[in-house]
Amino acid sequence: MEEEPSRSLNALSRDVIGAAIEVHEELGPGLVESAYASCLTEVLRDEGHEVSREVCIPARFRGRELDAYYRLDLTVDERLVLEIKAVEELHAVHKSQLLTYLEMAEAPLGLLINFNVPKIVDGLERVVC
Repeated sequence: MEEEPSRSLNALSRDVIGAAIEVHEELGPGLVESAYASCLTEVLRDEGHEVSREVCIPARFRGRELDAYYRLDLTVDERLVLEIKAVEELHAVHKSQLLTYLEMAEAPLGLLINFNVPKIVDGLERVVC
């Protein structure tokens, strides 16, 4: 029996959050985003997920593709966009950025994860497009 799309997205989201917790427990807060992205990529790949880093999505304006790109931190299994932060606190603009990325990439789900927090769940937002 095939999994329902929303259920498999929920499972994927759980896998990514679990991997983020693992990375955060080992590294802690205070590093740069690229360090967390590298480690998270390794954990997710070890778990059998397809992970792409710094995926370029062309910007469009008036129906035309521009010579400008959005750069997605990570995509997981070509369905989930992951935006990684290492900031004092998340702001509305971070969530807006992820929502724009989801729309441009035509992805159904995104996770915004701020690793600069004592507990990773305090720096986590799930965004559905």
